[in-house]
Amino acid sequence: QVQLVESGGGLVQTGGYLRLSCAASPRTFSRYAMAWFRQAPGKEREFVAGIRWSGGSTYYADFVEGRFTISRDNVKNTVSLQMNNLKREDTAVYYCAASVTAGNYEYWGQGTQVTVSS
Repeated sequence: QVQLVESGGGLVQTGGYLRLSCAASPRTFSRYAMAWFRQAPGKEREFVAGIRWSGGSTYYADFVEGRFTISRDNVKNTVSLQMNNLKREDTAVYYCAASVTAGNYEYWGQGTQVTVSS
């Protein structure tokens, strides 16, 4: 199976920043569209940001409001999420996901905790 491993989560203050990283199985990474989701306590998992395999198109949830940037490196087999100006509402477990077919994320990482204190 495709393996996804997230890292970079932690505790930050409001207005701070974090950079999340997801390491994927190397052989077929470039074929997958990638995305970040998050799940806050008591809430359903929600889409945060996505990027096509080529890196040419990116998509963001409305709540991102220009604060986050998703990127990928098909040589290093990683996808990143730069999160700036973090809000308390951003507190959640963030998951990396991979999609082979549009609209269907077949593979998921274990998640990394992001906690924003205020």
